[in-house]
Amino acid sequence: MAQPLTVADRAVVKRARYRVGAVVGLVITVLVTLVGVIAYAMMARAQDSQVQRELWFSVTFGKTATPPGCVWLFAVENGAVTDSPIPAPAGFPLIEDLTQVSDPPALRLREVTRNGTVYQVRTETRADGRRVQAVFDTRYQLADRRSLLLALAVAECVGLLVAWATALLVGRRAVAPLTEALARQRRFVTDASHELRTPITQAYTRVQVLARAAATADLPADHRAGLDRLAVSVARLGAIVDDLLLSARFAATPDGRDAGVVDLAALAESAVAADADRAAERQLTVTVDRPPEPLLVPGIESALRRAVGELLANAVNHTPPGGRVDLTVSRGAGGLVELTVTDTGVGFDPGEADRLFDRFHRGPGGHERRYGLGLALLREVVTGHRGTVEAASTPGAGARFTIRLPAAQPADSDRRRVTVAAR
Repeated sequence: MAQPLTVADRAVVKRARYRVGAVVGLVITVLVTLVGVIAYAMMARAQDSQVQRELWFSVTFGKTATPPGCVWLFAVENGAVTDSPIPAPAGFPLIEDLTQVSDPPALRLREVTRNGTVYQVRTETRADGRRVQAVFDTRYQLADRRSLLLALAVAECVGLLVAWATALLVGRRAVAPLTEALARQRRFVTDASHELRTPITQAYTRVQVLARAAATADLPADHRAGLDRLAVSVARLGAIVDDLLLSARFAATPDGRDAGVVDLAALAESAVAADADRAAERQLTVTVDRPPEPLLVPGIESALRRAVGELLANAVNHTPPGGRVDLTVSRGAGGLVELTVTDTGVGFDPGEADRLFDRFHRGPGGHERRYGLGLALLREVVTGHRGTVEAASTPGAGARFTIRLPAAQPADSDRRRVTVAAR
């Protein structure tokens, strides 16, 4: 059975599908456009060549009494202008051109826009000395071009629809291996985590027993310190496995069917109480600022508890002794509940704000700046609850992490009460 994808994984698959679809759609659109441009250019060039041949033939061999179709002929004979029996369009002939051409091979070509159309005019002095002007009406050629443009526009629209449908189909099929790979990865993480959890717990228990026995035995101090460090390492490994299991569990319930209503303010107070000993050991002042009423959000309590605990642990780890960590829970704009954790630690480079949430990201500063899986899981949990998380800092002046989650609606509270009653 395939492991359900998390919200983050589904976002990756969706982005990949859109990118593939966009590329396919763009290629088809460019091809259709290119074909249209080439067809229009070839048609326009062929028409222009035909018009110029008609004008040349009319000027060279035509007679004013019987000009070719769509052509008017004018000639200067004995100082007078003779024209075709068919009435010429208004504004023709162009007397200026007829008077300016003189001995052969004098030639004037002109394009004239007049009377709602475009005329091509060729004025030339023949070899016999006659000055002749041919006027060609291109309204039919222009109508053909407009018809072609309309056809190309329709073809472009059809091409876009085909491109869109093809892009969706290709995109789905192209990212199917990615979806399967992510599902297999989730299944592997779940199986491996379950298999590792028991031996890690057993190893941690045995190390603790050995450490307690070493405290009363006559062992060198470095051996006892080594056992203590081993216990810490095994505990850290167990925490990573727990994170992986939580991530897998959250992936298995992407529709929120296990979600209830959680008091985020109470979770913040609980996290501070659970971390009080470590904060006291590091001589840190930890405060919680919250309103008296509950601040309810829909979600999975264990996942949100781990997210809040991770923010607090991150602040405690990166705040030097004597510093301060402040948790503020309040109602934000747009029906959101905000949890802000601010510390007085060394902070981080603002350019690393997004990379902090990458799995096992290591910032500058060596071992103490290793963020591990916690912040990545934190973002996964928050986005899975339709929320956002952001980090901000000024180097040397502390860091601020803010979680924003949608507030619980009355329907969520009703669902929570039904769930409690069912238990």
